[in-house]
Amino acid sequence: MDTLSYKTVSANKETVNKEWVIIDAENQILGRMSTVAAKFLRGKYKPSFTPHVDCGDNVIIINAEKIQLTGKKWTDKIYMRHSGYPGGQRTRTAEEYMAKKPTFIVENAIKGMLPKNRLGSQLFRNLFVYEGPEHPHEAQKPKSIDLTKIK
Repeated sequence: MDTLSYKTVSANKETVNKEWVIIDAENQILGRMSTVAAKFLRGKYKPSFTPHVDCGDNVIIINAEKIQLTGKKWTDKIYMRHSGYPGGQRTRTAEEYMAKKPTFIVENAIKGMLPKNRLGSQLFRNLFVYEGPEHPHEAQKPKSIDLTKIK
């Protein structure tokens, strides 16, 4: 076999084709919806996927306040943070965050599915989460994603 007849093509920042996609989170399960969003952010469904390059799409999520959690997660799921001082551990339930800041639950779930490095931070900047059905990205002409058809 002639090994010079084929080459592995890696995408870079100039050759990547980034698109805009919109996901409606109304009545969607948080984890299922988040995995699809993370996959689009990362670009893993593209044939030109390169692990060390931001080759994913820009993702818009609307209706974040209408997300669903299964079981007793509204009261039992706990989000922890720490102030850095002794005894500074603070906790909140998903129900409390939904009342105060509904976009946090979706952003936190998706951020946990991205790489924990500079690339992950760069990918997270391509995510836009909104509480209601309105968003300011109409000029980008985002294409709608039907989560029931994606595996």
